[in-house]
Amino acid sequence: MDQLKHIFKEKAAARAEEIKNILGSHGDSIVDQVKLSQLYSGMRGLKSMIYETSELDPVEGIRFRGYSIPELREKLPKTEGCDEPLPEGLFWLMLTGEIPLNENVAWLTKEWQKRAKLPDYTKNMIDNMPGDTHPMTLFSMGIMSMQNESIFASKYAKGMKKQDYWESTYEDSMNLIASLPHLAAYIYHSKYKTGLSIKPDPKLDWAANYAHMLGKEEKSFQGLMRLYLTIHSDHEGGNASAHTTHLVNSTLSDSYNSLAAGMNALAGPLHGLANQEVIKWIFEMIQDLGTETPSDTQIEDYIKKTLANGRVIPGYGHAVLRRPDPRFIAQKRFAEKHINKSNLIDIVWKVFENAPHILMTEGKVKNPWPNVDAHSGALLVHYGLKEYDYYTVMFGVSRALGVLAMAIWSRALGFPLERPKSVTTEWVRNFTSKNV
Repeated sequence: MDQLKHIFKEKAAARAEEIKNILGSHGDSIVDQVKLSQLYSGMRGLKSMIYETSELDPVEGIRFRGYSIPELREKLPKTEGCDEPLPEGLFWLMLTGEIPLNENVAWLTKEWQKRAKLPDYTKNMIDNMPGDTHPMTLFSMGIMSMQNESIFASKYAKGMKKQDYWESTYEDSMNLIASLPHLAAYIYHSKYKTGLSIKPDPKLDWAANYAHMLGKEEKSFQGLMRLYLTIHSDHEGGNASAHTTHLVNSTLSDSYNSLAAGMNALAGPLHGLANQEVIKWIFEMIQDLGTETPSDTQIEDYIKKTLANGRVIPGYGHAVLRRPDPRFIAQKRFAEKHINKSNLIDIVWKVFENAPHILMTEGKVKNPWPNVDAHSGALLVHYGLKEYDYYTVMFGVSRALGVLAMAIWSRALGFPLERPKSVTTEWVRNFTSKNV
């Protein structure tokens, strides 16, 4: 029996009834007011959607079903000998709202192992793409190619009932999440190595198996992958990859089409691609300064030089957060415990000590603190994963957990096609002339 599906069905039915009652009593209540400036600034801060799996607090950072990242690291099930939470536990939490038991997570690990597969036609497509194709392009194409396996698309074509949409979305999402590490690892070996992929190890959990298929067997790297795939998984519904997945899924596109769209959003430099921009900037700093152990003064001068050239400090500033990203701090804690010495990580910490003050003094950003991207690349380089244009693929494997959990909820609650109203500048001109 699929215990997770059974628990979700009960939860979703109760939530649907709750929402029906709320709308019946308060459906006409005013939630927010739109400023004209928000129409021209990407709808920044506008409350305009329901997203169940996580929310973003400007001070405390991301909360998954009410739990902060430090709380997740404490409460979610772990594997023996590792202090980092298992991502399977977070997926269970996002789908049910409950911290799972160890046996729940053990079941989910085995379930994903059973469902995981990478079709030969997907491998052939990746192998036949030009060698300079970006890994995120390959990742999105790989997800799209597997759409042929969609249970939702097949059943919808045959006349599926609306109340059954969530169940097929659940099956697609479980199959897709199970297979993503296999796809991501295959892309890594096809693009950077000999092309010979590494077979999965049935004894390993989802994150550790991904590490293994990348060719990384260190126990501490497996721990890093568990942490990485947990903290990158969701970031409320308004961020670009989550919102794109949500929008496309609202058209009743299946999980494969929806996630591929979200990954194309993640591939943008203002979103997930920022993690490769951070490490690239640090490598440029090392080359420009001619040392891998720059002083605080050298780093401060290089930050100011970057800003003077009209560039941003990658990994710093966030649309919502007003304190250091807890995801950055979690990675810093990991490094302090597991990494004895790394010049690259020392640079990351020195930038952390200097950049916020400079950015605040020069008024460059509202939030001068580091986000998750500011640290992740240095950790990956330390473990020999130096191909930084691949990092966003790893981000994408993680982000699938949150956006697909929400896709299941969207279909269970019957959320409609997302269709906001747009206006033209001529409309704005007429509007403002009437309100002079």
